[in-house]
Amino acid sequence: MTPLKPYLIRSIYEWIVDNNLTPHLLVDANHPDALVPEAFIEEGKIVLNVRPAAVHNLQLGDEDIEFNARFSGRPQHVIVPIAAVEAIYARENGRGMVFDKLDEEHLDTPPPAKKPPTRPKLRIVK
Repeated sequence: MTPLKPYLIRSIYEWIVDNNLTPHLLVDANHPDALVPEAFIEEGKIVLNVRPAAVHNLQLGDEDIEFNARFSGRPQHVIVPIAAVEAIYARENGRGMVFDKLDEEHLDTPPPAKKPPTRPKLRIVK
C-alpha cells in the first residue's frame, strides 16, 4: 500500500482551509532534502504558512510538498519532503495533527500476520 502520511496531510490541509483557517506546517529543517529559507529556521525547525493566498503552485505530493512563496520580500521555491513534516495545524486554534517518528513507522506498516490455525490432529489413545 502507499504511505498514509501524505493523504493525512492533504486531508487536514483541506479541512483547515475549508474552515477558513490558516494551515501551518512544522518542518524538520535539518532533513537533507529540505529546501527551506535558512533565515527562518529556529532550533532546526521551521514553521511554514501554506494558506492558498500565501503560496503559489502548491503541490501536496506523495513524496514532497512544493510551493513558491516570498520570505522577507524575496521569492523562493520551497521543497519539504513528507518525511520532514512533523505537524500540520491551524494557526488560529492549533487543531491538526502531530506526526511522531514512531507513529509514522506504524502508519505504513501492516500489523504482523497471524499464523493460520493449524488443522486439528487426532491420535489414538489406548
